[in-house]
Amino acid sequence: MTQKIVIAGSGFAGTWAALSAARAVSLAGRERDVEILVVSPTPHLHIRPRLYETAFEEMAPDLAPLFAAVGVRHLAGVVEAVHTDRHEVEVTGAHGRRSTLPYDRFVLATGSRLFLPDVPGLAEHSFNVDQLASAMTLDAHLRSLAERPETAARNTVVVAGGGFTGIETVTEMPRRLRDILGPDAKIRVVVVEQAPVIGPDLGPVPRPVIESALAECGVEVKTSAGVVAIDADGVTLSSGERIATHTVVWTAGARAHPLAAQIEGEHDRFGRVHADPQLRARSVPDVFVTGDVALAATDDEGHHAAMSCQHALSLGRVAGHNAAAELVGLPTHPYSQPKYVTCLDLGPWGALFTEGWDRQIKLTREVGKATKQAINTQWIYPPQADREAAFAIANPDHVIVP
Repeated sequence: MTQKIVIAGSGFAGTWAALSAARAVSLAGRERDVEILVVSPTPHLHIRPRLYETAFEEMAPDLAPLFAAVGVRHLAGVVEAVHTDRHEVEVTGAHGRRSTLPYDRFVLATGSRLFLPDVPGLAEHSFNVDQLASAMTLDAHLRSLAERPETAARNTVVVAGGGFTGIETVTEMPRRLRDILGPDAKIRVVVVEQAPVIGPDLGPVPRPVIESALAECGVEVKTSAGVVAIDADGVTLSSGERIATHTVVWTAGARAHPLAAQIEGEHDRFGRVHADPQLRARSVPDVFVTGDVALAATDDEGHHAAMSCQHALSLGRVAGHNAAAELVGLPTHPYSQPKYVTCLDLGPWGALFTEGWDRQIKLTREVGKATKQAINTQWIYPPQADREAAFAIANPDHVIVP
């Protein structure tokens, strides 16, 4: 009887879970009696770390040839419900038809979603770069500004959220606006952060460099303030200040995909499922969690995986391998990722590369930018549709470190 591994999601974690599971099944010589099925709307990997850029044609590589090369099936659809007591998931297919899939092992790899609080006007009057479609919508809006009469609101962009995504988005914005409105346009670009400092999660070591880069790029920084209302012509801040703008970009935080809430057991404040060292959901047998839906320890020093591509790549490999290993009799592999780096794009200034959880600065400006471009255009992309080449880097202890 064929055993089935169902993987929900084809992002970084889901893609590598599928490749790693296929590798494990192949190692055991069990390809004929273990099926690996990925469920996602389309067989594409959306390169979310690049959505603050504009080369959209490069940001959704097709996974179908790769999946075919390694023997992974893809089902176009969305997992809507998980019934762990029955070992089944409910799937809505591409044409709206609902069906039920049984599983022997289930891997939840549905990623995260932008956190949208109850701010008046947020849904109607803001943009974001969380998904490919929304990034393209923002780009189309920015390009349409050239057709409007010149006003302060037309020429102003406000980015709400001064974390990693907000900083990368806002430092690119002056250049994007000048390309659209002309080099002499009186543009204004503002980043608003509720914390008393910019980049609160990035720590104190790189902050002076970030602040200097923002100033050099022409970005205004407002801290200790949040956006409390948005309308078609501007934003109101918690300080009482109003900024006239037709463009508000929301980047303030992420939460685990809502499907994570259906997995029994403890969740953290971001909605992530507590995972054991093999990335099993601690309270549910036969369910593995990976990527942005997993709260997983990276080391023995109290650090946990961030909601990042860097961690999702390794989390996916480990979860996929272990889901398959349990079925085919191979040893499981504990997740460990003690090496931690960040590479923050800072627009025309360059980029900032740091190492360690205390983020010691290693590379800046042009050298940092070259590293960022290599990460974004090479290292995080899926391999070619070659079985042996994919399996060579799909083992659970393979870690890409710039």
